[in-house]
Amino acid sequence: MSAGSATAGAAGTAGTAEADAPPGGRGSGGAAALLGTDRRRFLLVLALAVAVGAFTATVPLLRDWFDLRVYYGAVDTWVHHGGSIYDYRVPGTAYGFTYPPFAALGMLPMALVGLSTAIVLALLLNLAALTLVVGILVGPELRRYGWFGCALTACLLALLEPVRDTFSFGQVNLVLLALVMGDAWLLSAGRGRWAGVGIGLAAAVKLTPALFIALLLLGRRRRAAGVAMAVAAAATALAAWAAPDASRFYWTDALWDTSRIGRLAYVSNQSLQGVLARLVAPQEPSRELWATLALLVLCVWARRTSRALADEDWTAAFALTGLAACLVSPITWVHHLVWLLPSFAVLLRRRRLRVAAALYAVLCSSVVWLWFDDASGLDGFLGSNTYAWITLGLLLWLPAGQPRPVRPALSRRASATPAAPSTAAPAISAAPDQSRPASSGGAAAVGRALFAGGAAAGGRTAGLEGTEETEGTEEGAEGTSGSVPTGSTRPSAAKPQSSSERASSYTADPPPA
Repeated sequence: MSAGSATAGAAGTAGTAEADAPPGGRGSGGAAALLGTDRRRFLLVLALAVAVGAFTATVPLLRDWFDLRVYYGAVDTWVHHGGSIYDYRVPGTAYGFTYPPFAALGMLPMALVGLSTAIVLALLLNLAALTLVVGILVGPELRRYGWFGCALTACLLALLEPVRDTFSFGQVNLVLLALVMGDAWLLSAGRGRWAGVGIGLAAAVKLTPALFIALLLLGRRRRAAGVAMAVAAAATALAAWAAPDASRFYWTDALWDTSRIGRLAYVSNQSLQGVLARLVAPQEPSRELWATLALLVLCVWARRTSRALADEDWTAAFALTGLAACLVSPITWVHHLVWLLPSFAVLLRRRRLRVAAALYAVLCSSVVWLWFDDASGLDGFLGSNTYAWITLGLLLWLPAGQPRPVRPALSRRASATPAAPSTAAPAISAAPDQSRPASSGGAAAVGRALFAGGAAAGGRTAGLEGTEETEGTEEGAEGTSGSVPTGSTRPSAAKPQSSSERASSYTADPPPA
């Protein structure tokens, strides 16, 4: 064997060894690096989890399952003591059950267990609902990062005030959001046969999600809208059959009495009516002004949602509807703002990372509670309504629909694109020994094939950059058929494009545990 052959053989052996080495490194060194990376990730997640736990246990106001105690007491009074659903009051407060009777019907299993077991079941149910919502909104993205991405997402969500309040109160908002987002997934996946069931159930438990029925009508999903209305009506009728007196009381009295829910001016109320109430406190806000503002919000919602629906962007459409529902509802407590989670998913998908990070930081800060005692003055008007301003800003500027091309950039690219081929074919002289023109025979066939490929590429480029260029390319293709384009007439290759109810509100001080 020659020296050259030996060298080549050694190189081939080395190349085979490198190809067989595991990804991320060679041999045991790559495995050690991978294990080191996993160890660092685990330590990072562990440190973050400890920090989140310490923050949650010390900084925020813990709610002591207040709303769950309301649900449990109302169901217990109804089942075991022969009272009405709306008779129960939390000891030492004026707060009782405020949802439609069907909500109490759905909570009947709590009558079979103790309060501690009900708290555990509520935690598990909220955790399952949150997992489903996150899976629908950003599941494909999270799967790319494996356990590390899921762990980081869990820590980040645990810090978000609406989420942690929902868990701490024992609220139902995440369950309702999961029902609604289930319908959003069915519609976006083209499985609309069962779409509307989740929205109908959510609207029967709480009135705010009824706006999503209007979304289905706006999107011309009449079948899904009909299913939602039928499910909501059937659930309401079932509750009326099971608790006729409670149903009569709710629809004729309790529904219209906002004082049963809490003070409109309470700082946790981050709806339009809450903003107006704090502005004129201690007087009552103008109902006419509130209705006018709510109508304007709904008009903005309809316009922006229509654009999203025109592009089949159901995630953005549902996100905008959740924002509008929070604004127009008479009372939107902080924990109701879990309806903002779809908006964060839209921001992340559109790479608005800085905006998402800034809004997330504010929603973790509990900043509105700085004006718990006094929301007067300019600072009170701006600061105590911070979450309402975030909701309104997202309604106005959340990216919706497919991104539109930037016209100035397209114009610059169009001007830099070589001109389309001329309709006059360039003359090609024959060689002295040829008896026929070069436009026929094998050479001409090759020329026509080359031009056909160039014209197709030029057509794709023109289709992306402007109608006029497309027409010019087609005319050039017809005018030069059968001839080989020169360097000045061959079209350029395609260029890549840039691409309410809160039964637990406090009137002054937190209630006793």
